[in-house]
Amino acid sequence: MGRDSARPSMLKMTVLEVLQSTTDYFKKRKIDNPRSNAEHLLAQVLGRTRMELYLEFERNLVETELAMLRELVRRRGQGEPLQHLLGTVEFCGHIFLCDKRAMVPRPETEELVEFLKSQIPGSKPQILDVGTGSGVIALSLAEQFPDAQVHAADISEDALALARENAARLGLSDRVRFAKSNLLAEVDGVFDLMIANLPYISTQDRHLLSREVLHDPEVALFAGAKGDELICALIEQAPPHLRPGGLLALEIGLGQSEALFSTLAEKNYRDICSRNDYSGRTRFLFARYG
Repeated sequence: MGRDSARPSMLKMTVLEVLQSTTDYFKKRKIDNPRSNAEHLLAQVLGRTRMELYLEFERNLVETELAMLRELVRRRGQGEPLQHLLGTVEFCGHIFLCDKRAMVPRPETEELVEFLKSQIPGSKPQILDVGTGSGVIALSLAEQFPDAQVHAADISEDALALARENAARLGLSDRVRFAKSNLLAEVDGVFDLMIANLPYISTQDRHLLSREVLHDPEVALFAGAKGDELICALIEQAPPHLRPGGLLALEIGLGQSEALFSTLAEKNYRDICSRNDYSGRTRFLFARYG
């Protein structure tokens, strides 16, 4: 690809040849799902869907298209997340803006939202999303439950700006109230449901993270030496903000469930239970208070 001999040359290549060449390059760079990544990036450059590419396999790319693609392929090969390069991510059936201002939403969090849809209480529920990031949890629930009063808090101004942009794109700006807050420090009110996907990675585990994950903001990844510090702090702060019987829903890190289960019990939560993600790992904790 151009002057970099480590990347395949794409001059005078068809769509099919470009896809094959880029896929091979991504395989060498140990990029997961190399063909899918190649299709996404080429579709982005050409303004096509991935399916439409299959109808244009014999089309020759012009130099301006090749130049745009070379840069995207270079960045993806260096580990920049695909979602950052595309500028969007699909979450619970909706398209959200996605960039370096907040963590890339994970499939496991979609599982949490889908489960919570069956747990939302009846009339005009009050919902709080703590550590909202790009706003995907709060906005997905607001869209699903039009009569809900949804609030979202985050310590990061950058993340909140991105969340507000997503709210505007989805026509939900008047439905979700965003606030800058360190956990619940600046949050008022009581809630029927409090959800939190907080940072839960130990600072000592940085070396275990992939290149892609390390492109997320550090404030969205690392909690402290143990990894569960912020979740424990929220468990401590939450009771005055939960209605009697209100539900606290937590996404947690691997290996943290037993200690956090004990912490919830010590703080007089009830109906404490865990739930596995689709890979069979304990990923979510639920508890009620009062």
